[in-house]
Amino acid sequence: MGGAAEPAVGLGGGAVGGVGLDVVDVATVGRLVAGEAGAEAVSRLDGPAGGAGEQALAHPNWRMGPRITIDSATLVNKGFEVIEARWLFDMQPDQIDVVIHPQSTIHSMVEFVDGSILAQLGPTDMRLPIQYALTYPERAASNGLGLDIDGLRRLDFEKVSSRRFPCLKLARQALKSGGAQPCALNAADEVAVAAFLERRLDFSGIGRVIERVLERMPRTAFRVVEDVIAADGEARRLAREEVGRYSPRAAVAG
Repeated sequence: MGGAAEPAVGLGGGAVGGVGLDVVDVATVGRLVAGEAGAEAVSRLDGPAGGAGEQALAHPNWRMGPRITIDSATLVNKGFEVIEARWLFDMQPDQIDVVIHPQSTIHSMVEFVDGSILAQLGPTDMRLPIQYALTYPERAASNGLGLDIDGLRRLDFEKVSSRRFPCLKLARQALKSGGAQPCALNAADEVAVAAFLERRLDFSGIGRVIERVLERMPRTAFRVVEDVIAADGEARRLAREEVGRYSPRAAVAG
């Protein structure tokens, strides 16, 4: 390959190792694609928070902590990955796509300018990317942990609907706006997801809280780390206010 070597390019659950592109000219990359299965399983959840919590926490393939499981359901986790990829790999936002992939077999894909695609496949087990993070750039034996190729029957992909998954759209908007917006996105999500897990907020309320916080958040630039801490605190304060406004109890009281 021509050009200077760049860091590995990749997204998704196995993205710590990328797709094996340890020496690639980023100029030859046309598009990055990340897949997510959690959103497919709970995309139609709504209504009282207590009725949706257990379903949203039941990711069809991965076993993760409560917050990241809910983030997978809303696709805000992929929004964070879009933001990360923008800056880590110097890719433009419109070069980074997200698809719903129910099988969770392909964690990420890199499409080159000539139309060829390299896909990173792996088992739904975080021990593999964690191990690679610890041994990078070497690869160590995984003691039998691997993908059951013989068991593969189909690979499905679905385009993400911005109506059904507003959090991904909000993340892209935060990236475009810059400044304190990405910081506010994360802070608002943490507060909203915590409220959902505590049954103080409907599933669909997570996106509404994030949207309102981004609308209300002052447009400021970061100059020192104290600016980041201050923005995070302000976003959390605004998110708590919005949770109180959108909570089922508030609706009943109104």
